[in-house]
Amino acid sequence: MGLRINDTIPNLTVETDQGSFSLHDFVGDSWTILFSHPKDFTPVCTTEFGAVSTLAAEWEKRGTKVIGLSVDGVEEHKQWKADIENFCGAPAGFPIIADANLEVSKAFDMLPADAYLPDGRTAADSASVRSVFIISPDKKLQLSMTYPMSVGRNFAEVLRALDALQATYGNPIATPANWEHGQDVIVALSLDDDAAKAKFGEIEIRLPYLRTTKMPQ
Repeated sequence: MGLRINDTIPNLTVETDQGSFSLHDFVGDSWTILFSHPKDFTPVCTTEFGAVSTLAAEWEKRGTKVIGLSVDGVEEHKQWKADIENFCGAPAGFPIIADANLEVSKAFDMLPADAYLPDGRTAADSASVRSVFIISPDKKLQLSMTYPMSVGRNFAEVLRALDALQATYGNPIATPANWEHGQDVIVALSLDDDAAKAKFGEIEIRLPYLRTTKMPQ
């Protein structure tokens, strides 16, 4: 069984281009995003890690660490980062996990448990290692997304999802479709109208089961 929402992530010790450490130590008390990739020196992945690099200020503003993963080794990661930085014009300051033995990929259910990558493997051999995991400060998985080889990730959506998770974390609210930071939120059904008004002040009753309020500060 792979990781599910609200599961605690495995506390694996990982080797990266910035040294070895445990995943729980890396998360610490921060929000964390793990981006996985099927292979170094591949075109879509280079554009994606470039996007992660150019968003460094956005991750910092949200108190969020980012860490990458690819099924190649540390030396390949270091060489690939030069290409990434040349492509995007920004430093790639985040670590990249070297997952040549697929330990992390299997633990996070990115590949079948019996996956085998042959010598001389290509990105097609590890195509399903192409996921995003958002992890809360309590080390629990809050959101995951998996993409096919042909579709580059939309990092505006990753940021939007992170904003929504941070806004709703520990709060009796939810976010509606297409919500963006600062817009109204949905009051949880666990609160009746009186309790909702006591907590949030003014609420708008759109339907008996759909009530909205200003985003809490």
